[in-house]
Amino acid sequence: MNTKKVRSISKAGSSHWVGDGFPVQNFFPSTGIDNDINPFLMLDYAGPAHFDPSQKPHGVGEHPHRGFETVTIAYKGSVEHKDSAGNQGTIHPGDVQWMTAGSGVVHEEMHEREFSKKGGEFEMIQLWVNLPKAHKMTSPRYQTLLNSDIPKVNLDQNGSVARIIAGRLNETIGPANTFTPVSLIDLNLAAGSRIELPVETGFNTAFLFVNGSVKIGDASVYDQARLILMDTAGDTIVLEAIKDSSLLLMAGRPINEPVASYGPFVMNTKEEIFQAIQDFQSGKMGRI
Repeated sequence: MNTKKVRSISKAGSSHWVGDGFPVQNFFPSTGIDNDINPFLMLDYAGPAHFDPSQKPHGVGEHPHRGFETVTIAYKGSVEHKDSAGNQGTIHPGDVQWMTAGSGVVHEEMHEREFSKKGGEFEMIQLWVNLPKAHKMTSPRYQTLLNSDIPKVNLDQNGSVARIIAGRLNETIGPANTFTPVSLIDLNLAAGSRIELPVETGFNTAFLFVNGSVKIGDASVYDQARLILMDTAGDTIVLEAIKDSSLLLMAGRPINEPVASYGPFVMNTKEEIFQAIQDFQSGKMGRI
């Protein structure tokens, strides 16, 4: 066993609102680790936050994307999605929305109407995953991954469980279709558990620590949300749960291509960014 070591532990680099429905902490790119976490582009952790009952759903209205994918994981609360490709759906706690913007899509993300009327606790993660040049202009695609469709793996006798959203854990394969090799695994560790987690050698790997208290090698993380960046060397990560803990594992094969980004567009060159802006403004990405 060749154990991966912790490279760094970071708090959020910035905090802000996305629309009026998502109070987020940003863990990258605001922390400056862009090159170390490729193929992932952005990570926002929304909440936990309480929303009072409202007749008007909170959220973020129409906005465009091109050249990458957005992955939204719901822990508390519910969100409705609608886009210019004709896709729509609602995710509830435990569900995942995997949207491929590809050649361009305009979408909105709003609190579900019933959740808005009742109010309650809200907690979600949104991760942006890059697309390689060959697939930047692929047709938009929308995957709703229901909690019931995401396989769960019992990690030990203490009750620790992994949910395999994308990639694989041993023989269990997640339901998300991806363009490059990516592993996205929700971990819920029971206090007292010691887990040896296999990870591909050479993949860029990180955890979003959500809550609890864990030890990874010689490093300890507890209480507040943190990003744990791992070395690329090694094929196993050893986690010890001091308290019941929740983490999201992100691992992926680097896409070794130039990255040009501007707001909601991620391409390979500035010229492609200018074209994306022009295409959106001229209506080529459609409207909802």
